[in-house]
Amino acid sequence: QVELHESGGGVVQSGDSLRLSCAFGGSQFYSYSVGWFRQSPGKEREFVSALAWTNGATLYGDSAKGRFIISRDNVKKLFFLQMNNLQIEDTAVYYCAVSVGWERLRDQSHYEHWGQGTQVTVSS
Repeated sequence: QVELHESGGGVVQSGDSLRLSCAFGGSQFYSYSVGWFRQSPGKEREFVSALAWTNGATLYGDSAKGRFIISRDNVKKLFFLQMNNLQIEDTAVYYCAVSVGWERLRDQSHYEHWGQGTQVTVSS
């Protein structure tokens, strides 16, 4: 049984930074690819970033490139999303997810387990 729990969301101002964390409850965390998605009101959930377990390759959505960094700590069974220079349009509920695969990580249907989501609100 796998459980995921996000933390680190909150209310920040434009230009600020936040680091989201996702705690993995289960075994063999090192063999899961990890990802972050987000959903804003009235919009579909969108891909933010992913990290493949096989070779550590990272992927970023267009909105995250150059500002967000994904990372993981296999010993502590945590993974992170460092978000810099946050903008109002980054306001959303952010979800962490894990996948036993390493391909098509931009596709949410390839993730087997999800966290409950954490709210990030960016104000001007």
